[in-house]
Amino acid sequence: MDKRHFLASAGLAGISLPAMARTAVRPSAAPAGPTLLTLSGAVGKHNRGPLDPHLEPLMTKHGIAFQEAWTFDAAALQQLPAVTIRPTLEYDGQPHALRGPLLETVLQTAGVAPDASVMVGLRAIDGYNPMLSLADVRAYRMVVATHLDGRPLALGGLGPQWAVYDADRLPAFKDKPLKERFGLCPWGLYHIEVRKV
Repeated sequence: MDKRHFLASAGLAGISLPAMARTAVRPSAAPAGPTLLTLSGAVGKHNRGPLDPHLEPLMTKHGIAFQEAWTFDAAALQQLPAVTIRPTLEYDGQPHALRGPLLETVLQTAGVAPDASVMVGLRAIDGYNPMLSLADVRAYRMVVATHLDGRPLALGGLGPQWAVYDADRLPAFKDKPLKERFGLCPWGLYHIEVRKV
């Protein structure tokens, strides 16, 4: 097909060339906004390429490396079905409403099979990195909280995401002292590594 015929066809079809260019440049699964959460490792879907050690120094400092990954921006996380939990938080000793998608849903969205035998590393911006099995993620009904008491979690506070469970209602944690209930719950969550076991 020559250029002139292509341009005429596009014009007759009512397609604007700038719109076609935008569609061609950005894959439909790639987030439009800034990435807030990256999943790498044994994930079945990918919407970004390799980590750039020069332009992604925090991940590089934390020893993260990947050739492909799945990413979420705020809008993509908000589109997932959300749940609300109300644990008593160690920071002020008060119950708070934490809302966001189940971590299991986030993992499945990135292509992790529900029956996968994997470990999940939850990396916080300060480097904290607890590891949990997918079975524990499911048993604890862990949430990737994006909101606290109806307000978005902020970077510099507990956000932009917090992997957390309702410790008040889980037998494994409810009888522990408040300061010992959330050791598996990194605030400032920005990366999840999925490892096959």
